[in-house]
Amino acid sequence: MKLLFDFLPIVIFFVVYKTTGDIILATAVLIPATLLQVGYTWLKHKTVEKMHLVSLILVVLLGGATVLMGDGNFIKWKPTIVNGLFAIVFFGSQFISNKNIIQRMMGDKLDLPFKVWRTLNLAWVGFFIVSGVTNLYVAFNFSEDIWVDFKLFGLLGMTLVFIILQGIYLSSHLQNKE
Repeated sequence: MKLLFDFLPIVIFFVVYKTTGDIILATAVLIPATLLQVGYTWLKHKTVEKMHLVSLILVVLLGGATVLMGDGNFIKWKPTIVNGLFAIVFFGSQFISNKNIIQRMMGDKLDLPFKVWRTLNLAWVGFFIVSGVTNLYVAFNFSEDIWVDFKLFGLLGMTLVFIILQGIYLSSHLQNKE
């Protein structure tokens, strides 16, 4: 249910675009949808995930520029900027404390050697970079319609494949540990 809620603004953007073929209108609908998502989360939990806040800020800034300028290229940069910011945060987390961000998120569930945590963290950095670069490649080398499909299905598919590969990598280290 949470995954669906997390993707709700993207799904709304996708549906509006597919029914109208208008990226400006789809973006104009995306902005309040994202505001409502974050607002609802705040009212219900009295907290908002950092990912949702970053997304909201970029939707408002880049989406606002898209709508005001009538240029769909601004919103096409959002996935790349989000992925770039996450790559920087994950990479930087290695140097801030004795636990990187992956270990802080999953360390209470898994007991792994430092090298495995570092490898996982760097794998996420690489994934974010590849996702961001792939988004730009699709956005500026293919039609807008293909980019909208990629935005929902391609990036989600890439994420699922990466998580499966991460699970395989983790399972090999968990088996060795036993």
